[in-house]
Amino acid sequence: MQHIKGFTLLELMITIAVIAILAGIALPSYNDYVTRSKFVEATGNLADLRVKMEQYYSDNRRYSSTAAGGTCGIPGVPDGNTPTAADARYFTYRCASGNVIAPIGAQTFTLFADGVAAQGLGGLHFTVNQANAKTTVVDGGSDFANRGYAGGACWVRKKPAEC
Repeated sequence: MQHIKGFTLLELMITIAVIAILAGIALPSYNDYVTRSKFVEATGNLADLRVKMEQYYSDNRRYSSTAAGGTCGIPGVPDGNTPTAADARYFTYRCASGNVIAPIGAQTFTLFADGVAAQGLGGLHFTVNQANAKTTVVDGGSDFANRGYAGGACWVRKKPAEC
């Protein structure tokens, strides 16, 4: 008597069910991992821009490009309020100087990295200032807030607000 080899319909259905359950668990975790990997661009570029601001301060004793304030003094950036980064893809960057003391210039600054909505990062903002105080802001009602992320007094790495 010859035996027919193969799978029964029940065995195939069980295999498909197991694969579907694993995919249902793994896919959201993978998508969150990919999203968090994009944060590295912002934190790295903000750290680099902060160093440039401190170098400018060392040379000029102010964070603004003029004594009247208003424009951040990032070397090599004509408009210091909208600095660019060579690898900027997921975030846009901006700078605000403040606490202008005449005739010296601005004595504080805040750098911002704002998530690009088209890259799935709308509503997410990282900041750093002259005291190296790092914060994360998540806009209420944004996609990031709906995914469970929250802002914090640090650069958030994982949801809800882990540093």
